[in-house]
Amino acid sequence: MVQKLVIYPDDRVNCTSTDVRTFNETLFNVIDDMRDTMEANNIEAMSAMQIAYPYNIILIKEGDGYHEYINPRILTNSDLFNSTESSIYYPEVEVTVQRYGKIKLIYEDRNGKQQHADIQDKKLASTLQRKIDYTFGGNLLDKVDKNLQEKILESLAGRGLMPQVDDVCPTFSKKDYFVSFTDKLLGLIGISLLSPLFGFEEETLQTIYSFDKFIFPMIIILMISFFFYAQYEAKKYNSCSSCQIGNNIGVIVKRIGIATVLAIASYFIFS
Repeated sequence: MVQKLVIYPDDRVNCTSTDVRTFNETLFNVIDDMRDTMEANNIEAMSAMQIAYPYNIILIKEGDGYHEYINPRILTNSDLFNSTESSIYYPEVEVTVQRYGKIKLIYEDRNGKQQHADIQDKKLASTLQRKIDYTFGGNLLDKVDKNLQEKILESLAGRGLMPQVDDVCPTFSKKDYFVSFTDKLLGLIGISLLSPLFGFEEETLQTIYSFDKFIFPMIIILMISFFFYAQYEAKKYNSCSSCQIGNNIGVIVKRIGIATVLAIASYFIFS
C-alpha cells in the first residue's frame, strides 16, 4: 500500500529507528509499503522512517528488483569524496557533503539471516550512508554548516533564494591532527624506554630522558588544544559524529593516561 511521505517540517525523521527483532508478516508488510511508495513516487532508495515506520530498514532499487537491508551497520569505510545529494525530506534541495566511496557493512535479510556486503560503487555507498543517517534520527541538512542550514530552511519557507553549499560537516576533522601528533610523541617515548638495552653511554641516556621530560608536558598541551578546538568545531556544525564531547574526553583521558604511565616508566629507567 502506498504511504504518505514524511516531508519537512514533519519532525518524525528525528526519531531513532529500532532494530527489527521479529521477522514475520508485519516486517513483510512494511517492506511492501516501502516498495509501493517508491514505485508510486519514482524513488530509488528509502529508509522506513521516510514513510513514518520507525524500523531500521532500507530498501534500494537495483535493476528490476529491490535490495532489502535490515538492521544495517557499517563496519569499515574508505575513499572519502564529495557527494552531491538531494533528499525526499527536503524537496528541491541539493547539497554537497562528504561521504565514503567504499564501505563494508553487515545487515540481515527478510529471513533474519546475517549478510555481508563490500560496496565499491560510490553512488550506492553514499546512498546507503544517507539512508542509514535516517535510522539514527538524522537527515541531510544535519551535515552542513548551521548558517547554511538556516538559509535552506528559509528558502523552503518561501523566503530568499536557494543558497550554494560551501561548508559541510567534515568526516575528517582538523582536530585529528592533534591526536595524530600526540600518538607519534607517545611512540617516541615508548621507543626511548628501550634505549638502555643498546648500551648507550650515561650522557646519551640522560639526553634521552630530558627529551622524554619535554615531551610529557607537550602532550598535555596538545590534548588541551585538542579539547578547545573540538568545542569550537562542535559549535560550527550542527551534527557531526566527530564533535561528540564524550568521545573527545575519552580520547584525552586515554592519551594522557598512557603518557603518564610512560613518563613514570622513563623516570625509573633513567634516574
